[in-house]
Amino acid sequence: MSTELIKYLTVFAWTMVKFIFGPVLSALFNISFLPAVLLTVGGMMASVVLFTFAGRAIRHWWLLKFQQNRILFTPKKRRMVRIWRKYGIWGVAALTPLIFTPIGGTMIAVSFGEKKHKILLTMFISAIFWALVFCSLIVILGKEVFLHLTGH
Repeated sequence: MSTELIKYLTVFAWTMVKFIFGPVLSALFNISFLPAVLLTVGGMMASVVLFTFAGRAIRHWWLLKFQQNRILFTPKKRRMVRIWRKYGIWGVAALTPLIFTPIGGTMIAVSFGEKKHKILLTMFISAIFWALVFCSLIVILGKEVFLHLTGH
């Protein structure tokens, strides 16, 4: 397997877990702007698709396996309910790359019973917006700052 392909798959896979890894790893691997954006959006959306369609089953399994004696109302759960009531799916989608992970944001939307097509659309729009912002800052400006600091 070529080195470039391994770099791309690494960025894609890590972005499925945490959005910011896409731009950071792209800069680290010297991946240019457009592929960095595409890998970042693709990684997040792969996670979103997986957990949108398998989210209820995964959540049910998780609760049965690990949450036998769970507390029904915790401060974290109350905060999620407040965010959902105040901002809805658009707020959760906008906050997913910043605060939640692609998995976490999707699971919040699924747990509140949002329609699958709406989850996919809002997360896709959010992923594109934040990928453009973060890749611009990290991939493009990060290189300029690095070159300035190293004196090259």
